[in-house]
Amino acid sequence: MSRKSVTVLPSVQDIMSDFGERIRLARLRRRITTEMLSQRAGITRTTLRKVENGNPAVSFGIYANVLFCLGLEYDLNEVAKDDEVGRRLQDLGLKSPRERVNKREKE
Repeated sequence: MSRKSVTVLPSVQDIMSDFGERIRLARLRRRITTEMLSQRAGITRTTLRKVENGNPAVSFGIYANVLFCLGLEYDLNEVAKDDEVGRRLQDLGLKSPRERVNKREKE
């Protein structure tokens, strides 16, 4: 089985590392061992270590399972929830009522 190689920008890797650290701290606050959490999440301790290090090659599903086991699965609902930039771009592309042409007027 070949190893996955994922190339990410340094700023993205920093974000992933911070995310993994927050997962580790959440586990420690709950006094859950790596053995317990890895068993509950259905992964190996090595994979859990990769999650807590923010390894981008670990699948999103594994991150989601770990968050679920920590009771933090609803935090995923906050990801990209308020897309301000996307909304601004969308608003720029919308035509004002004056710019819209009625199909009947075209004919």
